[in-house]
Amino acid sequence: MKKPIAANTASQPVAGADADRRGGDRYRTVWRIAKVTRDGDVGLWRVRNMSDRGMMLAADVPVAVGEKLEIALSDAVVVRGKVVWAEGGRLGVEFDREVDVADVLKQLAAEQRASGYRQPRLPVHTQAKVTTEEGTSDIELVDLSQSGAGFVHNGALEVGKEVDLVLASGIHRKAIVRWARGTRGGLWLTQPLDRADLESIRRFQG
Repeated sequence: MKKPIAANTASQPVAGADADRRGGDRYRTVWRIAKVTRDGDVGLWRVRNMSDRGMMLAADVPVAVGEKLEIALSDAVVVRGKVVWAEGGRLGVEFDREVDVADVLKQLAAEQRASGYRQPRLPVHTQAKVTTEEGTSDIELVDLSQSGAGFVHNGALEVGKEVDLVLASGIHRKAIVRWARGTRGGLWLTQPLDRADLESIRRFQG
């Protein structure tokens, strides 16, 4: 496995297609979810475009210019940088070190084609309820993505079981138990969570 790719320098990411340029820098349009770690918070944000020197992200949570971010595009591809502008739910990040964006996107594509690939997940520790035809029980969610959730339970949920999931925040979703081993399991959400629901782990704390 390749080491995480650290990413620096200059120009401000802009919207546009692959041919967009600023100061000789080429921007690649990218539509994927990244796990973003900031001071005291973690969230899943959307990547809009990326170059050797920076990227544009979309997120509706408050973001300050100068904030340091760690952006995990996958478990193996991680870039770091600071916010250089933020406006209208979009923000530009300048990398700490330059990357080869073509190589990064090639690596991400190969990972996505590989068996066992899964979307970036938000680490959580929050209570939820699941309802089946047998009744309602409590579970603890340990991670969330837009279309999945890992959980701890009492061992009564079988693979293939259809459930109604209710998060502590009040969000309701239909789900199917995708796997279960002992007291651990995974749910597939038949209706994905909204991106905004996962932009900050703080929504699931307390």
